[in-house]
Formats: sequence, structure tokens, C-alpha cells
Amino acid sequence: MLIAGSMAVSQNLHTVHGTVFAANGMVASQADVDAQGKKTETNAAGYFILTGLREGDVTLHIFLKGYKSYSHKIKLVSDTSLLITLDSLSTNLSEIVIEAEKENSFGIGKLMNVEGTSIYAGKKSEVVLLNDINANLATNNSRQVFAKVAGINIFENDGAGIQLGIGGRGLNPNRVSNFNTRQNGYDISADALGYPESYYTPPTEALDRIEVIRGAASLQYGTQFGGFINFKFRKPPSEKKIQLTSRQTYGSFGLFNSFNSLGGTVKKLSYYTFYQYKKGNSWRPNSQFKMHTAHGSLNFQISSAIKITAEYTYMTYLAQQPGGLTDKQFERDPAQSIRKRNWFKVNWNLASIAFDWKLTPQTRINWMNFGLLADRTTVGYLGQINRADPLNERDIMDDHYKNFGSELKLLQRYQLFRQTSVFLIGTRYYQGHTLRKQGLGDTTSKAHFNFNFPDNLEHSDYTFPSRNIAVFSENIFQLGPKLSITPGVRFEYINTSANGYYRETNRDLAGNVILDLRHQEERNSARSFVLGGVGLLYKPINKIELYVNFSQNYRSINFNDMRVVNPNSRVDPNLKDETGYTTDGGVRISLKDLLYLDFSVYYLRYNNRIGSVIKVDESTFVLYRYRTNISDSRNMGAECFAELDIIRLIRKDAKHKLSVFVNASYTDARYISSQQSGFDNKFVELVPQSILRSGITYKYKHFSTTVQGSYTAEQYADASNSKFSTNAITGLIPAYTICDWSAQYTWKMLNLSAGINNFMDEVYFTRRAEGYPGPGILPSDPRNFYVTLQVRL
Repeated sequence: MLIAGSMAVSQNLHTVHGTVFAANGMVASQADVDAQGKKTETNAAGYFILTGLREGDVTLHIFLKGYKSYSHKIKLVSDTSLLITLDSLSTNLSEIVIEAEKENSFGIGKLMNVEGTSIYAGKKSEVVLLNDINANLATNNSRQVFAKVAGINIFENDGAGIQLGIGGRGLNPNRVSNFNTRQNGYDISADALGYPESYYTPPTEALDRIEVIRGAASLQYGTQFGGFINFKFRKPPSEKKIQLTSRQTYGSFGLFNSFNSLGGTVKKLSYYTFYQYKKGNSWRPNSQFKMHTAHGSLNFQISSAIKITAEYTYMTYLAQQPGGLTDKQFERDPAQSIRKRNWFKVNWNLASIAFDWKLTPQTRINWMNFGLLADRTTVGYLGQINRADPLNERDIMDDHYKNFGSELKLLQRYQLFRQTSVFLIGTRYYQGHTLRKQGLGDTTSKAHFNFNFPDNLEHSDYTFPSRNIAVFSENIFQLGPKLSITPGVRFEYINTSANGYYRETNRDLAGNVILDLRHQEERNSARSFVLGGVGLLYKPINKIELYVNFSQNYRSINFNDMRVVNPNSRVDPNLKDETGYTTDGGVRISLKDLLYLDFSVYYLRYNNRIGSVIKVDESTFVLYRYRTNISDSRNMGAECFAELDIIRLIRKDAKHKLSVFVNASYTDARYISSQQSGFDNKFVELVPQSILRSGITYKYKHFSTTVQGSYTAEQYADASNSKFSTNAITGLIPAYTICDWSAQYTWKMLNLSAGINNFMDEVYFTRRAEGYPGPGILPSDPRNFYVTLQVRL
């Protein structure tokens, strides 16, 4: 398709310029353009310009791998502006070309300036390409999967990868709570406002890529400081009616994982579905799990301009948790367990339906609707880990989540100053409804989740409704073929409530009840505000780009966890919302098949930051962790990832590949302007000052292998920077270094992969927990292996 506009001039030589788009609506960079023997290449914005063309009939040719060659004859009588859309190849060749280009990558990249109805220009973005990495996918091994994403701190809650725990730039990694976490573009966390923790992690075996955007994502994807992470499933093959993939994995400690998927395309309908079953015993006593995950998606292409996509995901698992350890217990024997009555159960239902309209090659609308129906329940003894389980009634925490959301976005390309600019506007409606109950259960060690007195709970019974309305807009102003500026704005209305009761019970040192009060509570907080931001992108040549970004952030208080009865922790009833901003800048260099580099610096300002301090109970004299607004904080640092193919540096046409990557980050995160002198200039908790991951990959034909090392510096578990506590919920988390090895070989329809994680058998831990799955130190897995056989038909 072509749209042309002309401006009369009096010269015989004229200029043809314009923007080239791919069939999916994204700009087509690095496309070859020629006319009358003059040649050029589209830049990162898809823009090209040919000067000195003779007046008369001119045939314009455009070529880009994976798309049909474009030829169009125009009668040139003046300077001419064009908007051109390339059609995708419908033959198997397009599929082959795309896969070949992916195999030549390093498994890491960035998002395009515009993808679908989203704008990423001028933002720090990273894309993990799962097909191009060697990793233990059966256990979602975060060290390997996120090895090339700079500055990621990892919580290892379990060796099976059931729950993901990552954070960036000095933010808490717990269940990815500081990212807006999505699957195929829609929310998957428990409650995006009241409880943004993710108990469900999409299986990496089903993923095509993982998209990560830092704090600048607040304008399009919410207000959070951490940014945005999106798990995108594999697409069904377009040339097959049915394709079966079966992966069977066996590993240490009784690990068995079976992943099976079906996908294909029948005329206008394409589908993808999978089922995963995973079980294991872990390496510590009192530890076992069983997990089932299923997913199905249908895409129906009503016409060339309209597509409907419907998805459903179900996940359930039951896990016995061995609990935490004290420092002395960990030093003596990290494999031991002194809790045998703790269990954890999760049921997760996700559904979505999306409508995508391409009104014109320049105008696109996307309407995403999604919902969550889920629950998670824990049962066990929550007492401090330095005390023996008294074998009395166990604590039960029971949550039920029912959420619905809808996002509508419109993206419009238009011509401004002879350049193609992009306008985006969207709106979001979200409502959450969480029921949380806490009381006592039986005295057994079995997975029983029934309250003793469900109508008169011993601890608390709350309803947490929430509502959110947002309107957001961004615009890429292309100021020239090399420079663009992207301002944005977001309006937010947030309403959160808490309705229910909690019981205040105090006991003396002998365990006798000396106070038992029931408090009825109703809270409501409504607020509205506007956030702004701006990004700048400069690309002097196609291989290099510079980016700078500033964005405001906001994080509302979490009413959902404010009324938890836990002897290890308490929460300030007067918590305030957190505000701040993120700014970063960097440079990216991409020399295909040879070098990829992304270096950036950042500054994150956090006002009224919520953190944990140590206090002593006045009645029992027991230490506990107190969650409150400690003070303002600032995180600043640098991140760098680089990968170089050593062999191709010497010989470009080499069939062998030997690449080395280095991923390094430095973060200085401190509390500032504190009204309490004890916290001023203290290190922010759960922030290692340095993280270094490095590895080497060798590939030849159908074989590849990777060895990597991961170093994480020491970090504190609380804002007071205490180095030790008898109950182990606070203290120092020592530095650790882990080495992993993975390899794979493909022969026709078979693929065999294997590896050893933590092959140096490092004894370490990444977390001190105040509640489940602890409390106390959670030892990480020792040396372990896996073997996976894949069949694809």
C-alpha cells in the first residue's frame, strides 16, 4: 500500500523520502531501497531518503528479508513523500528466514521503537530469546534465563522454579512484586493494586521471549518503580495444521517434568496449547511438590484487518515447605529441616480476550480484556525458627482473588516535518477483590486447609476491594532521520479499601493469654494524580543508538498484607504511599553476529520508602521485623552487558561460534533525609552493591554448550543493616558465586539437552524470610543435574 503527497519545485532533480512499515505495523529498519541506481537503507525509524533523482518515471525497489520484494512505479515531477507497507511472505521460506536470523543472535536484544500498539522508543528494554540460550528450562532456572539481563537480583524460593523472584535496580525481588508482571500483554499477579505478587510463573519451555522494560514503563503499564516484564508464549506454526512438541526431563532430588504442546494453523484459525506436569522431593526433608499447568489460545483472523485472540491458563500446585534455619543451623547442616507441618497450595485461573484492528496501515487499535480467579492457602507453624514447633494448632492463611481488567489502546502514525511520527493513547480499567482470612487449623502434619472455627476466626477476616482508572498517552516526535523525542503522560485514579476485623491477642512468657480484643475496621482511600515522562533516542548510524529517559513513579500501599498476624513481623497502620522518579541513559551497539553491547547509568529516587526495621516486643521481649515508611532513598548505579563472538571477530564466515558475555552492574542504594539518625545513609535492604554474570558459549551446527558464573555481593535483610539476629529473619546475606553448565544437541526431530547447576557445589542462600516459606534462612539448592529429551513432530 502507498500514500503519496507532492510539493512542486522548479528543479529537474527531485527527492523521494518516506517511511517503510512491516506487515505487522512495526517500522521496517535496515531495508534496502533503490531507484535509478541510487541506493540507501532505512534507519531505525524506518525512514529513507533518495536525492538527485531525475524527473519522469521512476521505479522504486525495496527489499527486506522475510518480506515480499516491493516495486512501484511513480511519475516524479516534484519532491515526493511516501508511506509504504511490506507484505509478509506466505511461503515456508519466511519461516525459515526468521528462524535462521534468530539462531545467529546472542539470545538477548531490545524491543523495537514501536511494536503492535506499544511505544518503546528511548526506553531501557531487554528481550530474552529463549530459543537461543542454553538453560535448565524445566526448572525455570533464573540465573540462566536472566543471565544477560543487567542488574537482576534473584530470590531462590525453591529449586523447581515454581515461583519467580527477581528485582532490578535495588528493588525487592519477592515474587516479582516491583514489576508490572504480564503474560502475552495482560496482568497475572494476585492483585495489581493491593497485592502485586505473582504466585504463578509461565513455564519457560512454553515461552518464545521475555520482555523487560525498566522504570520508564510506568506511563504505559502502570506506576510501579521496577518497570514491566512480559512473558510471551510461542506462536503456532503457520505452515502446519498440527505440530506436537514433547519434552521429558529427569533431574536430581526426584525431579520429573513432562511438557507437551500442540500448535498449528487451519485456514484463518491458529491455536497453541500445552500441559505441564512437574513433581519432585527437593533436597531437604519435609519437602515435596506436585504441579499442573495448562494453557490454550485461539487466534481467529476474521479479515486481513481484524483478529480475535482468546486465552485460558490454569495452574495448581501443592508443596510441602521445610521451613527456614537459623545462622548456626545453616552453618552446621543446610540440608536439615525442623518444620514438617508447613504446606502451601495455589490455584490460578487466567483468561483473556483481545481484539486487534488495523484500520489502515497507519492506524491500529487493540482492546485487551482479562480476568483472574485464584486462591492461595498456607498452613503450618509460623513461630520463630529458633523455637521448636509446639505441635499445637497450625496457622492458616487463606486468600481468594477475583480481578478484572480492560485496556484499550489506539496507535496512529502520521507525517510531521517530512518524518513519520507516532501517537499512542490508551485507557485502563481495573478492579480487584481480595478475601483474606487467617485463623487456626488442626494439629496434624498433613495438607489440611480447613479452619477450626470458620465463622469466628482467631486472627482476622478481611475484604480488600480496589478500583483503578487510568488514561495514558505517548508520542514519538521524529525530529529527523536520526533523532526522536518521546514525551508521555498518565492520569491515575486509585481507590483501595479494607473492610473486616482483626483480633489483638497478647500472651505472657508462660504462653497465657493476657489480652484478647476484636477490632472492627473499615478503611477507604481514594486518590488521583498525574505522572509525566520523556525519552530521547539518537541513532548516529544504524549500529549505534543513544537513549535517555525520565519517568515519574508511584506505588500505593499494600492494604492486603497490613493485617497479618505473624510473630516475626508487624506493619505500621499509618503507612503512606510511595512516590518518586527514575531516570536513565545509555548506549547500545549492535554488530550482527559479532557484538552486542548495552551500557547504561540510572538514578532512582524513592520518597517515603517502605522498609523493615528491627523492634522488640514490650511484652515478650522478642525481636520482630517492623514494616514502615523509613525515609526517602536514592538508588544509583551503572549496568553493562556485552557479548562478543571471538571466532567471527577473526573470520566472518566461520561455521563455528565462540562467544563470551559479561553482565555487570553496580548499585549504591541508601536511605537519605531520614528523621531517625539510625537509618540515615544506611544501605537499602536486599540490594547487593555488585552483581557479575559471565559465560562462554560454543556452537557448531546442531550442538551448543554454555558455561556461566554468577557472583552476587553481600546484602542486608533490613534497613538497620543488622548483621545477625537469633531468629534469622534479619542479618547479612553473604556474597556467593554459582557456576552452571548446560548443553544441547539437535538431530532431525530430536533434541537432547543436559546440564549441571551449581556444579561447584556452593553452599549459600539468597533470602531471609519473615513468613512462608520460612521463617529464617532459606538454603539454596546444592549441585544438581537434569536431562531433557525433546521430540517435535
